[in-house]
Amino acid sequence: MTDTDIQLMFCGSAGDGTIAVGDIFKRAMAKAGYKVIAFDIYPPEIRGFGKCISRVRVTSRQAYSLKQQSDVLVSLNDSYAIPHVTEIRDFGSVIYDQAPIAPMAEGEHISGHLLPGQLPYGLRIREISDQTTGGSKSKNIVALGYLAGLYGIKGDPFHQIIQEKFQHKDPSISETNLRAFDTSYDEGASTFRLDFIELGTPERQDVGNKVQMMTGNAAVVRGCLDAGLNNFFGYPITPATSIMESLATELPRRGGRIVQTEDEISAIAATIGAGYAGTRAATATSGPGLALMIEMLGLGVMAEVPSVIFCSQRGGPSTGMPTKTEQSDLHLAVYGGAGDAQRIVLAPTNVEGAYKCAGKAFEMAEKYQTPVIVLLDLYLSNRYETVVLPRQNPFEADSSKYRSHLERGVAYNRFALTEDNISPRTIPGEEGGIHTITGLEHNEMGRPNDQIHSKMSEKRHNKLLQAFDHPGITIHKRFGGEGKVDVGILGWGSTFGEIFEAMLMAQAEGINCSAMKVVMLSPLPSQPIKEFFSDCGEILIPELNYEGQFANLVASAVSQPFTRLNRVPGVPMQVEDILNQIRHLADRVKSPTAA
Repeated sequence: MTDTDIQLMFCGSAGDGTIAVGDIFKRAMAKAGYKVIAFDIYPPEIRGFGKCISRVRVTSRQAYSLKQQSDVLVSLNDSYAIPHVTEIRDFGSVIYDQAPIAPMAEGEHISGHLLPGQLPYGLRIREISDQTTGGSKSKNIVALGYLAGLYGIKGDPFHQIIQEKFQHKDPSISETNLRAFDTSYDEGASTFRLDFIELGTPERQDVGNKVQMMTGNAAVVRGCLDAGLNNFFGYPITPATSIMESLATELPRRGGRIVQTEDEISAIAATIGAGYAGTRAATATSGPGLALMIEMLGLGVMAEVPSVIFCSQRGGPSTGMPTKTEQSDLHLAVYGGAGDAQRIVLAPTNVEGAYKCAGKAFEMAEKYQTPVIVLLDLYLSNRYETVVLPRQNPFEADSSKYRSHLERGVAYNRFALTEDNISPRTIPGEEGGIHTITGLEHNEMGRPNDQIHSKMSEKRHNKLLQAFDHPGITIHKRFGGEGKVDVGILGWGSTFGEIFEAMLMAQAEGINCSAMKVVMLSPLPSQPIKEFFSDCGEILIPELNYEGQFANLVASAVSQPFTRLNRVPGVPMQVEDILNQIRHLADRVKSPTAA
């Protein structure tokens, strides 16, 4: 069976339907049974002008990142697509409009910019759109139909997705778009193929679970709902807004409540207040919003109140780059706050992990009585993947340690020093459960008292160490084999997909290497990291921030030297950059003096 691994890039302006056609394509391919990873780039301007790019990787077996070079470029606007011609591989294909409506000056048409070896496919995109729909708004559908026909992709999934997309509009819109798709599909099917791009049969899975395609933010929403989220408080901010938007639709249907607050400070205050009242509560934000929440997070730590905060990172500092990805809020999430305010910080590495971390965050917040921050980033929040979600809800409905009935009638110490450092919890209004909550240091009853600060600090920190053994979530995991290796790659967050792909490519070249992902960043699982380091001749830590923030965390826990690979391009890290560093480190292991 022929394995499928092709990547397509749709490029145009905001008015060309570039993102929409990429969405139709990826959904149709997922419906056909292929694995899909997709990521869109769009302009930051609210008015919506500028370049849009939709990249979609389609595979028959699981892939973990986008490829550095695409196999096919579909140009919906030559002026925007021309700079990306170099991103198409040798003997890759470029589909473009060969009959533009107006004369173009020399150098403006993409056909004059193709590189030697790239294969041109000219199509009457605007003309077919006019003939079939009476206008130019279906140029994207015309290009999509031609693409499907050219590569022999069955049209049924595309028909279904197009009909779903326009189901709430006048039926004539769906009909004309289907006509545009079919007309160009026939033209693509009758075109003589110059390339050797082939699509094999997808490997369908039937493991008792449900295969779906969703973004990281959509996975967070699903995890919140499955975990029994009761209250959500939020303020819109890119790229976390879609979490609040989706919950605004879904949560009230399940009896929950959502409140759009006046700012991020009130959002986190309400979240902590709802957690204190005994409900599962959460908020979602990005770096600038998390910065505003830090003071109230300190209260959550001191008062030991369960709460969940989702932070989707973007380029910073300050307002920074709202529509560009980065991993630069790690220091803020781990260290931000007055005093020793340690809390749990999780960072999923893929969309399925976003679902698991979202649900498990509520369990951890309740069980260890602490705020839990889940770090995503724009790349993971907006990235589409085909994922396998369990049919049975994997999350506990309540993980709190409550005061037992046998203790009723006994004086209640909300912050009692216990063997496991977790104090029995009561809900406000519960008989016999009156206690004091304050941001001041306090004694076991909750009353202000700074004489017990050392013991309470130890309690707040040590209770979190139990999270290393929390069931149902991966805290860290090694890939690529056990034992001694020449090169180890340590990673976190969305960049681990590129790390994993680079590791596989390096192994294919004969390099003895292994990779490890760390999902829990606070508290940091230092011992497993040390054990991984001891197995590796050289260590590489790639991440999307300038300072090497994860590397700084690791350096505080492990004395062995390592190599940093820091990038801040605003887009996902390139697999080739990581691979080149692996090659360099492998050479250094074999010839230390030469390196």
